[in-house]
Amino acid sequence: MTTVDDAAALAELGTEQADARYAHIDRMSVAELAATMNDADATVAQTVHRALPQIAAAIEALVPRLESGGRIRYFGAGTAGRMAVVDASECPPTYGTSPEFVKAILAGGPSALVNSAEGAEDDEAAGAAAVDAERVGPSDVVVGIAASGRTPFVLAALARARELGALTIGIACNTGSRLAGEADFGIDIPVGPEVVAGSTRLKSGTAQKMVLNMISTITMVRLGKTYGNRMVDMQILNEKLAVRAARMVAEITGVGLPEAEAALARAGRNTKLAVVMLERSVDVEEGAALLARAGGRLGVALGG
Repeated sequence: MTTVDDAAALAELGTEQADARYAHIDRMSVAELAATMNDADATVAQTVHRALPQIAAAIEALVPRLESGGRIRYFGAGTAGRMAVVDASECPPTYGTSPEFVKAILAGGPSALVNSAEGAEDDEAAGAAAVDAERVGPSDVVVGIAASGRTPFVLAALARARELGALTIGIACNTGSRLAGEADFGIDIPVGPEVVAGSTRLKSGTAQKMVLNMISTITMVRLGKTYGNRMVDMQILNEKLAVRAARMVAEITGVGLPEAEAALARAGRNTKLAVVMLERSVDVEEGAALLARAGGRLGVALGG
């Protein structure tokens, strides 16, 4: 049962307040509403910018865990959880990682991705149990995401992860959140009142995705999953990606597209291997060995 204290605490959150500027959106024209939402969204990047030192510190801390064999686990509920699912699901095709390397756990389970399961966010036992089910350990990184910064499922997951020795990161959209305070690295992104009061799928969701983009992308860059700004570890899953891979091989090595395509075919559609074979004038076996000795880092395998 919700208590008076609970209601008062919720009302104090910036994301729950009703902004007078948006009090009459039901009387606005479509054009006015679009401009109002766009103006509100424009403030999110500025707010994220102010948290860059905290974001950078968290990423600096998590990369060594992953280099030692650890994994990332996102825990969230509702919109926050869905943002995490989107981010995690893009890592395997973009960076060639295992689906187990970066994974999102959503309160209420997979069905909550498309069907609202709002009550699931209050289940503390489920949050702790989900951490145990993922066999989280000292090498792992657990990231809790909650707009309010007080979601029981996420807080319980973070607490259990800390007990197990995992590195913990908390991302919230309010100032001085409990989630950020209880994590090893807290990231508060106080986006303020939403255009529709309390609808945290708006600015809060945008802020969460921006921070998760940074965490996953910068981590993959630091792990050698790119060569310059090229995603040389991407999985070639369709014709568009096959063309992109051939262009990358051609641009990096200076050969023509036909030769790049032929090298990719010999390399089993492995972009990095095709580049090494061409640049170092080696066969598949020797190219694979060079990459292995370089820890999969293309620049190192090429002698850079």
